[in-house]
Amino acid sequence: MKIKRFSAILLAVVMFITVFSGCAKKAAPVQTVAKIDWTGYDSLIKQIKASTDFTAREALMHQAEDMLMNTGAVCPIYYYNDIYMMKPGLKGFYATATGYKFFMYTTFNGAKTLRLNIASEPAKLDPALNSSVDGAILAANSFVGLYTYDSTGKNIVPALAKGYTVSADGMTYVFTLKDNLKWSDGSALTAKDFAYSWQRAASTATAADYSYMFNGIKGYGTTANIDVKASADGKTLTVVLMAPCAYFLDLCAFPAFFPVKQSQVENAKGYKDASGKILNPGAWATEAGFVTDGAYTLQTWKHNTSMVYVKNPYFYNASKVTMNQLQFMLSADDTATYAAYKAGNLDFIDTVPNDEIKTLLTNPEFYIIDQLGTYYVAFNVKSTLFKGLTVDQANDMRKGLGLLINRKYIVDNCAQTGQKIANAFIPERMKDGHGGVFKVNDSSYTYPVKDAVGYYSLGDTTASYNANVQAGIALLKSAGFKFDDNKLSASTPITFTYLINTNTGHQQIAEAMQQDLAAVGITMNIKTVDWDTFLAERKAGNFDVARDGWIADFDDPINMLEMWGSTSGNNDCQFGK
Repeated sequence: MKIKRFSAILLAVVMFITVFSGCAKKAAPVQTVAKIDWTGYDSLIKQIKASTDFTAREALMHQAEDMLMNTGAVCPIYYYNDIYMMKPGLKGFYATATGYKFFMYTTFNGAKTLRLNIASEPAKLDPALNSSVDGAILAANSFVGLYTYDSTGKNIVPALAKGYTVSADGMTYVFTLKDNLKWSDGSALTAKDFAYSWQRAASTATAADYSYMFNGIKGYGTTANIDVKASADGKTLTVVLMAPCAYFLDLCAFPAFFPVKQSQVENAKGYKDASGKILNPGAWATEAGFVTDGAYTLQTWKHNTSMVYVKNPYFYNASKVTMNQLQFMLSADDTATYAAYKAGNLDFIDTVPNDEIKTLLTNPEFYIIDQLGTYYVAFNVKSTLFKGLTVDQANDMRKGLGLLINRKYIVDNCAQTGQKIANAFIPERMKDGHGGVFKVNDSSYTYPVKDAVGYYSLGDTTASYNANVQAGIALLKSAGFKFDDNKLSASTPITFTYLINTNTGHQQIAEAMQQDLAAVGITMNIKTVDWDTFLAERKAGNFDVARDGWIADFDDPINMLEMWGSTSGNNDCQFGK
């Protein structure tokens, strides 16, 4: 295993002592799951968020990734790219490396209706509560914030904002809104709606998975509200940060920062009980007809079957919206979706059956685009799979299991679209926050081996994969498991269930992992559930091991790190829970 080394030696030593003191191997009570002390990680994330020295901040983020990877609970498989199929003549579509897809400015041989499939039944349509990629796509086409992405999908440009000013210390932003903004019901939309929406998304009462995205704003995590205020006339929004934030405009284009209409939210049936306690903060967006501010509104919703979005005449840029209607087929069955596309019943799909990929690579309707994200295996650190082990032994067990996975086989034979093997969580092309790339050597950080950036050998050759297997067995032995001639002894069995959602690609990857583990005597059972159940079970920690993936919300490593904080709703591994 390659070890990272820092140029800031003293800082590294201090953080190591702070975070890992007390982590020496100790006898754990039998039949209990030793809890990882995650307070050091939480403190480090706060330090990163408060840092005004962007070079030092990068070094701190490398340390945070070190801590994360040391647990073995996040087992990276490959770095994402994105695929889709699109009919000839469909123009004006664009996507971002963070997974958003924009359809409002498309043209298609004179048609005014576009027929699509991007996923099955969405879990959440409230932009503050959604945490899935498909939900973000729907939000990007039906809501809009202060800023958005241009037609290249790369640049942040004003949407509802005319522009902004920022104080000399980089801490206070004042946004000026465009004139005559309206909701889809024709009522006025002002800066007061943004102030309400941001306060709501950050509030513990709303319990949004992404509430931590507001933790850079002054007042977050205190008894006071976050420091976001609208002017009396509703024309300007003032935001006070706790530290300069290089990606703050990116946040202003992120769905959790989109405005929602207060009366819609708070007058919805099921929102509160008789005592005033919030029961379902997203009740207002569970059926068609709710008010939005984006290019489209949801006209009809046949649950688990279809959704129809229609053009919003009050959208700030409605005169440029070329497609009047978006018709979504809701299905996770990629075979059925692909059949509908081939039959001419769908114009755009973003998944295909895995066994079709190789034949589609030369098809001009098949597209592969860059994406910032990582496909990984998530271990629940609270699982009874680790009962009776010390923290260090559990870490070794997870890292050992991860090293047994043949990533090259998965990339070449399951994923198949040129994905790169991942051996660390943060994607290789992600920026470092001060003009460079996070996974490239610089004055703040040096990787010991150029071609093995991260924590696992890539395993990209037969020899290096075999070395990984031997290293994995050695780690499992250090965790207390016995092996005879590289086969797990029956005296110390390992059996667990791997949770996936319905998809031929996930199934093939799971089966490949199952074979890799079986080769050394480990039993992995595969459990497949529907998308909504999968999200709920993973979020609740009702699993031993699960497939997982994270598409960056913006191009900065903190996005891939703060999601693992103890209070984060996206902390599927249950660190600090």
